Amino acid sequence: MKIAFVGKGGSGKTTLSSLFIRHLAGTGSPVVAVDADINQHLGAALGLDEGVAGELPALGARLPLIKDYLRGSNPRIASADTMIKTTPPGEGSRLLRVRENNPVYDACARDVELDGGAVRLMVTGPFTEADLGVACYHSKTGAVELCLNHLVDGRGEYVVVDMTAGSDSFASGMFTRFDMTFLVAEPTRKGISVYRQYKEYARDFGIELKVVGNKVRDADDLEFLRSEVGDDLLVTVGHSDWVRAMEKGRPPRFELLEEPNKASLQALQSAADATYEARDWERYTRQMVHFHLKNAQSWGNEKTGADLAAQVDPDFVLRESVTATA
Repeated sequence: MKIAFVGKGGSGKTTLSSLFIRHLAGTGSPVVAVDADINQHLGAALGLDEGVAGELPALGARLPLIKDYLRGSNPRIASADTMIKTTPPGEGSRLLRVRENNPVYDACARDVELDGGAVRLMVTGPFTEADLGVACYHSKTGAVELCLNHLVDGRGEYVVVDMTAGSDSFASGMFTRFDMTFLVAEPTRKGISVYRQYKEYARDFGIELKVVGNKVRDADDLEFLRSEVGDDLLVTVGHSDWVRAMEKGRPPRFELLEEPNKASLQALQSAADATYEARDWERYTRQMVHFHLKNAQSWGNEKTGADLAAQVDPDFVLRESVTATA
């Protein structure tokens, strides 16, 4: 399942996504974790030293390699230079699987050992000095979108993406790439405002959205969230001594996480797993093509000097049974 964590800055979405990743790893499930936030904190939240986290290979810096691999022998894509972040796969394209080894993972992913298991971690990479004042952050996250467009995942496999804060996620079509989107919201008006934006933007795209109430202290906080988000409220998470220790860099074993918070993480997994039977690969592919054509017309054709609409393979549908090119 492909799962996104979104929310306003400071809502705790990186902390919640890291807890969920730890939970999945503890069940023995294969997990690919992706830090697509403008502020790169997921590695540290998963226990990496700040220095080690800062040296993780950046997806954005390896975009030529990613494009060249994913292009495969697709005859509709003349060269990797004509691929953009929304380029969809077609006959001959190489696809990514969660459990496999491939050159993209070799170059861009690193194994992170956690209690009870390990996960693959990939990061977009931070802004560099050369980017300041001239680059858009979406040029970094484009590598994530391209990988998700070529990713085939199955039951019991998880790709968890810590998205950029606020409604900025809607600056690309990446918000449609997920089976489940968890919006982390504090019981405040600002926390709810991001939920309302997301709900409105996502309405026409069939986005499965659930709210995770964070920093909920009492019945009044809970009632506020219930009154504002209704049935979209899935679970709440309260104060955690385990999280406080983690933020100090001294987390105990994950099995010592408070029982109510363990139950909340299990509820998140159950909600994500429940969407499996409703997967619509044809709609997924159709949305991919929709955003590719929009990007091609607005800037892609001019930038690449090619007719990017011609990259669309009308007979191709991404699905679990598709065979990747060797």
